[in-house]
Amino acid sequence: MSGSRIRLYVEHPLGQGQTLSLDRAQAHYLFSVMRLGPGDGVAVFNGRDGEWHATVAEAGKRGGTLTCAAQTAPQRDPPDLWLIFAPIKKARTDFIVEKAAEMGAARILPVQTDFTNSERIRQDRLQAHAVEAAEQCGGTYVPEVCDLQKLDALLAGWPATRRLMFCDEARAGGACALPADGRGQPWAVLIGPEGGFSEAERARLSALPFAHPVALGPRILRADTAAVAALTLWQTACGDWA
Repeated sequence: MSGSRIRLYVEHPLGQGQTLSLDRAQAHYLFSVMRLGPGDGVAVFNGRDGEWHATVAEAGKRGGTLTCAAQTAPQRDPPDLWLIFAPIKKARTDFIVEKAAEMGAARILPVQTDFTNSERIRQDRLQAHAVEAAEQCGGTYVPEVCDLQKLDALLAGWPATRRLMFCDEARAGGACALPADGRGQPWAVLIGPEGGFSEAERARLSALPFAHPVALGPRILRADTAAVAALTLWQTACGDWA
């Protein structure tokens, strides 16, 4: 039962014998795209109850039902980590969201900075990308993708206990280290836009008591590359990779 090849995120509670109703999009994916039929197995998760093996009970063009059989993996929540980034071109923003979900971000927050090129996002579309990433990577948790907000507003309401890893491109070649006592603490990682942070933003961020400015190696990275590099650095130093 643990070998279900297809994974599906659902909203329903999961438990032995639970019946899961499928919406039209889920039914199309399972029955028209993946060609499943009654009795075939699917791995399902809802972000709360771990992963379960379910079987197709009814298959139709516009809907269907699954039946939960047994839990195949416990719930695995990510560290308390936010990824904050300035949206860039559509495909590269999609990439950042997908990789953040795969790499263990608990929350994804697009922000408007002084040099952000994109003034709008499709939050629902980015959330769907996070769901797809969790389905494909074997995760049991889907990070929330928030709507676009101004960086100033986010910092104004910052939680006192959350530390901020501020990835400053102006520090290229400088220190990459994070505090030794950072493991197990609430954190956020902030990536700048394609044009970098403005001098005013850099000065404000550097002065914040909860901010830890770091460099991401000796070269200035593209925003999407920087997101992956920063998440890797944080996970290795403070996250659940070690």
